[in-house]
Amino acid sequence: MRGSVRRAAAAGSAAAALCALTTAPVAADSAPGAAASGAPTVVLVHGAFADGSSWNGVIERLESRGYRVMAPANPLRGLYSDAAYIASVLKTVEGPIVLVGHSYGGAVISTAAAGNEQVKALVYITALMPDVGESAMSLSARFPSDLGTATTSVPYRTTTGSGTDVYLKRDKVHPVFANCLSKEQADLLGVTQRPAATAALGETAKVAAWKEIPSWALVGRQDRTISPEQERFQARRAHSRTEEIDSCHTALIARPDAVADLVLEAADTVRGGGSVPELASSGTGLPKARTVALGALAAGLLASGATVLAVLGRRARPFGR
Repeated sequence: MRGSVRRAAAAGSAAAALCALTTAPVAADSAPGAAASGAPTVVLVHGAFADGSSWNGVIERLESRGYRVMAPANPLRGLYSDAAYIASVLKTVEGPIVLVGHSYGGAVISTAAAGNEQVKALVYITALMPDVGESAMSLSARFPSDLGTATTSVPYRTTTGSGTDVYLKRDKVHPVFANCLSKEQADLLGVTQRPAATAALGETAKVAAWKEIPSWALVGRQDRTISPEQERFQARRAHSRTEEIDSCHTALIARPDAVADLVLEAADTVRGGGSVPELASSGTGLPKARTVALGALAAGLLASGATVLAVLGRRARPFGR
């Protein structure tokens, strides 16, 4: 009985702490061993098919250096609603912020950071970095990857509506999504994956915060989910300070040391310890006519509930070829 009471009390304390976190601003130096005044809070945003636990190794390394870290859940329901949610989380943070996104989370932070003067650095980890008018689908059409044939669509229904979720096929998780992890690790990711609604992949960016905020980018040379060529292209046009490593799409799990090092470089720069990357002078998005055509195709696919990425992955070719 006493053990039960103690567990109930602990659970109540944890719930109270969680409520306090979501309703009050977070002081950047509130964590044990936090860095000196002026240190940014690092906010980590996961991508599709993942959750906040994918950052565990990175979090451990950042906290050991005294940085306050948050890893909020990315809803994965649509670019606009996901970015609005993350933007609301950012408003609870006091002081400067280093905002980090993995995979689809890169698209989310590019929108969520717009207009927030507290966000001093953006870090993209094998991520999407769409320009205005681009989406995950339009970028994958220009830079095809193996993801095009690795997904399956599943309809869902809620009390407020219905839609279509995109999942990774279980037998494709290891070869496409997590090819630098053991098969056992990859299989576990397949079991616990969180799907992304097709709206998350099809909605086009209305803003691109990397035009206004200095950015860093990590390219995974073995990435089969987002083409390494796409990651390089995005980083070049954003004038991101770029690091390439021999890793796959899940570099944040396979190489948390390299990921943490890049985040720390951005965080140290925010604190005044390094030079700030040059900002992009202008965007270099898709040609207007092609963007319109892709948008029309996407609308039709979404309306029919078809497998968006699979169709684009099979039929699309890089522009100009």
